Amino acid sequence: MPEPRRLAEQTWPETAATAGRSVLVVPVGSTEQHGPHLPFTVDTDIALALAERLAAARPWVVLAPPVHYGSSGEHAGFPGTLSIGQRATELLLTELGRSADAFAAVAFVSAHGGNAVPLRRAVARLRAEGRRAHFWEPAGEPGDSHAGRAETSAMLVLRPEAVRLERAEAGDTRPLPEVLPVLRRAGLRAVTANGVLGDPVGASAAAGDGLLDGWAADLLTASARWRPRGGEGRRPAAPEG
Repeated sequence: MPEPRRLAEQTWPETAATAGRSVLVVPVGSTEQHGPHLPFTVDTDIALALAERLAAARPWVVLAPPVHYGSSGEHAGFPGTLSIGQRATELLLTELGRSADAFAAVAFVSAHGGNAVPLRRAVARLRAEGRRAHFWEPAGEPGDSHAGRAETSAMLVLRPEAVRLERAEAGDTRPLPEVLPVLRRAGLRAVTANGVLGDPVGASAAAGDGLLDGWAADLLTASARWRPRGGEGRRPAAPEG
């Protein structure tokens, strides 16, 4: 599979030559706790890995540097979590989309559930402004929604050296909809003392390969609707601020 086209490795003239026929894909993650056994970068690592696979498979995709911060206020009870909140996340993604007007479209690949509401609002605003904007999020199991078997298995593939598997332990294993009211009202710490929703015990790299392959296949299917129609991107509009 060819190497992705990365915005971070291009110059502006190189970008200008193809931007009007390309979709800019922005991986969106978070910096938040993931239990006693996983690093703060899980969501960003997964979003970037999936976006890289997409960019390698779609020659019309340009991969943007990832967004490392998002809406993670529910994790504030755990030291190290860095959140910019829903309003700031929405504004950040909206302004990124506006500044990508040279491209035929912009697409956000998010791997953090807390970004869902601001991401959807940002995309809706961009579309209302006449821009081509898209988003994609991986589907998960209601009882394994945070730092459980799925994310642990994925990280055993992506960054095994960062996984403290000997510290892995079950958290609250109730389906997410069941704990969501308390989580929204009082934060994740009120639901799970160790920051885990699910049970990471039994996670494996083999399971992680299967999950990543499945997510990547779903993303590739979704991206077929993003293919540029040809022609030039919109005339760039100045971002706010």
